[in-house]
Amino acid sequence: MKRAGIFLFLIFTFAMTGDVYTPPKGSLERAAIMNALRAEVQRTQNIEVLFIVRILKLKDEWAWTVTMPVSKDGANCYEDLIALLHKEKDRWQVKEIVCTEVEMPGYADDPDFFEGLVQRFPDAPKEILTFEEKH
Repeated sequence: MKRAGIFLFLIFTFAMTGDVYTPPKGSLERAAIMNALRAEVQRTQNIEVLFIVRILKLKDEWAWTVTMPVSKDGANCYEDLIALLHKEKDRWQVKEIVCTEVEMPGYADDPDFFEGLVQRFPDAPKEILTFEEKH
């Protein structure tokens, strides 16, 4: 019992330090983020997907994710889905899904992409906004 208390204390302390972190597979936090993203895909594209997570970084109630959506049966793969989410009133909300089409202004490979994202979401921590897998 004492070990569980120490473990919970360390998790809470780590989460409150404001460091960039990735919630582990199977965690409630990771599931909540993916469920919010999944609901947005269902709402906008009318497809049910699972996500292969390439990048998931959190800090200060913000999440940045780069995923590869696949159909529930694994038969179909879709374009990468990149998104910025924010936790509001204990629920994750998709703030922006990033355009990955080269022809569109503000697409992910645009040299000014991150600058524009920071202008639109000035409270989002810049440390999580990256396409690099390691922090």
